[in-house]
Amino acid sequence: MFLRKVTPGSTSRLTIVDHGETYGRHILKKAINGLRIETCVDLGCGGGDDLMVVAEQNPQAVLYGIDFGEWNFEKLKARNIHPLSVNVEKEKLPFEDNSIDLIIANQFFEHTKEIFWINHEVFRCLKPGGHLFFGTPNILSLHNRILMLFGFHPTQHKLTSAHVRPFSKRDVRALYHDVGSVFCRIRGFWGSQFYPFPGKLALLFSWLLPSMSFSIFFLIQKTGDYQREFLGWPGKAQLETNFFIGS
Repeated sequence: MFLRKVTPGSTSRLTIVDHGETYGRHILKKAINGLRIETCVDLGCGGGDDLMVVAEQNPQAVLYGIDFGEWNFEKLKARNIHPLSVNVEKEKLPFEDNSIDLIIANQFFEHTKEIFWINHEVFRCLKPGGHLFFGTPNILSLHNRILMLFGFHPTQHKLTSAHVRPFSKRDVRALYHDVGSVFCRIRGFWGSQFYPFPGKLALLFSWLLPSMSFSIFFLIQKTGDYQREFLGWPGKAQLETNFFIGS
């Protein structure tokens, strides 16, 4: 009754939780309330649901949906979204410097290795004063802490899944402070879905204990001039990994 059969690594087996809360679109709506958005880019846009949240508050905004494949292109065009196929881990975003008001990366970064290159492109493209909305599964959610205590792998980061990077509140804050303290600031933090609780209980616990929620969300503002700091970080920190930092 409470469990369903799924392919391991694909989705949760529990039927009592609201899986839509994983994507935190109610959080996105709150985070961008009051922002003037003329141009918005969604990285890993899927069918464009996040961009529709932006369009509700900013009907004049020009919307771009970026994904690696073209399987959603017709749906995106029907929603007045400009679809673009880009390999974001090795290609530049097709936008001018300092030209975008909002970039969405919701349930996106956990699928990528090249976090320095992608962040470089994000902050290259954002206007001064523009924002990055960043949502990701939380490796330090309450249920993951309990699972790891008993020797089980975090649910969102199994080797059979598509996720290759883990994130938590403290570690994300450290990334944008250590690399970007001179050009960006975290302006907001929220949690959504409190696995394995249903409905109103999950909303309550996510509000009380956001850093233990299933998903965590950040609003990060570009506050100063970006000088390629993300591309310099692998060398500065002597990271012995072949990160892509451009040709």
